[in-house]
Amino acid sequence: MRIGYFDCFSGISGDMTLGVLVDAGVDRRAIVAAVESLGLPCGLGFETVRRGGFRATYARVKAEHEHVHRRMHHIEAIIDRSVLTPRQKELALRIFTRLGQAEATVHGIDLAEVHFHEVGAVDSIIDIVGAAVGLDVLGVDRFEASPVPTGRGSVVAAHGRMPLPAPGTAELLKGVPLAASDVEMELTTPTGAAILTTVCESFGPLPAMTIETIGLGAGTKDFPKQANILRLFLGTIVLPASDAGASAPRGAEPAHGHDHGHHHH
Repeated sequence: MRIGYFDCFSGISGDMTLGVLVDAGVDRRAIVAAVESLGLPCGLGFETVRRGGFRATYARVKAEHEHVHRRMHHIEAIIDRSVLTPRQKELALRIFTRLGQAEATVHGIDLAEVHFHEVGAVDSIIDIVGAAVGLDVLGVDRFEASPVPTGRGSVVAAHGRMPLPAPGTAELLKGVPLAASDVEMELTTPTGAAILTTVCESFGPLPAMTIETIGLGAGTKDFPKQANILRLFLGTIVLPASDAGASAPRGAEPAHGHDHGHHHH
């Protein structure tokens, strides 16, 4: 079974996710082409950087600051007109719905009423669409992740100052083990939390896998005390004989979204 494990020791954001996917071997052109097909005022480039002394790939998202407040049906239309495959569209929509549902819950409104201004500004659409393509292209049967640090301090949002984790992020991470961190930064963003919790089936230590590839995705800032990177381990895990029959027929084809929907926290 092909497995992907996100080591989020420095948290997870949308751009860290895009960087780690390309670093782990996803063709950057596939992600850039998907983003360009959205028809939004934006650009996406990948560069090699160093964070905490380590080489990593950084996804630089260039989005115009728009004063458009989109709702869920606008996002659906944008994803629908893209060049994504049906499975990629479905995954992008599932991540966005999860993000929107968390915002709806914390604001006490209906999902249809959520305005994606901060969370769903253009860069969030780019991150989620790009991630959906990259995650699908990897052909992984199961994703897992480490416990997640949220960072300390506070963020200033549309409604004033809020301590971290931001309410949307906290809502998304319900049921997920958090990790302690004394970094005074928002380590995990709502977009990162939405991507992670949509695809990961369990959270804990690195599984007993045979590692084939390690991707490193860079965060924007360089921290003094730790490397601001997200690691993605790709490899295989041998299932016990009793389970082997179930996954044998799927060995030749990439993972189907069906494994991912069962763990809604």
